[in-house]
Amino acid sequence: MDDKKPASDFPMRAMVYDTLRHRLVTGAITPDQILSSRAIARELSISPMPVREAISRLSAERVLEIKSQSSVVVPQMTLDRFNDLLFSRLQLEPAAAVRALPAITPAIISELEQIDHRMNVGLDSGDVASYMLGNYEFHFKLYGAEPAPTLMRLIEMLWLQFGPMMRVVFERYGASQREHDKHPAILQALRNSDTDALNKAVTDDVMDGMNLVLSNIK
Repeated sequence: MDDKKPASDFPMRAMVYDTLRHRLVTGAITPDQILSSRAIARELSISPMPVREAISRLSAERVLEIKSQSSVVVPQMTLDRFNDLLFSRLQLEPAAAVRALPAITPAIISELEQIDHRMNVGLDSGDVASYMLGNYEFHFKLYGAEPAPTLMRLIEMLWLQFGPMMRVVFERYGASQREHDKHPAILQALRNSDTDALNKAVTDDVMDGMNLVLSNIK
């Protein structure tokens, strides 16, 4: 612990960090958005210092890029970065779902069904923010059914990096993707306790979303 900073600062810094992480992972922060630590501090009614520290931490994690003292952006999605993210997602997310399968209960399936319904309502009404939040909740409710803090942290780090771009592509193509929705297949695999079907459905879901991102890389 840094002796120069009072212990009371740590909850504030953690709150700001978690707030920015949540906005990134659900696409509330978009790739073309320029972030200002002062503006975020005003919004949260806090001093700029914990915001700057959270931004610095996210920059070290390659989630944000500091352009200048007053300019922070989401790093550009390059083909190399995309391939790295895709490979990592395909290794971790199907495995996380399969690992969680023994812990899946009818109550969890019911929750996932409700989340998926809210996602569809958001998609049909053009509420992309609601859809993105629901997609995050669906996957992390599934993966987290069997506690695995390190695995969940790794997966969230990947979502932080593609979340902003995913928001953009769903604003462009979201409604047309309803027919390609893999969540019903995921839910059916959970009901049947079918490991192979679950692995395939999650793999297909990851590929569908990331292919949309790929189509928008310049």
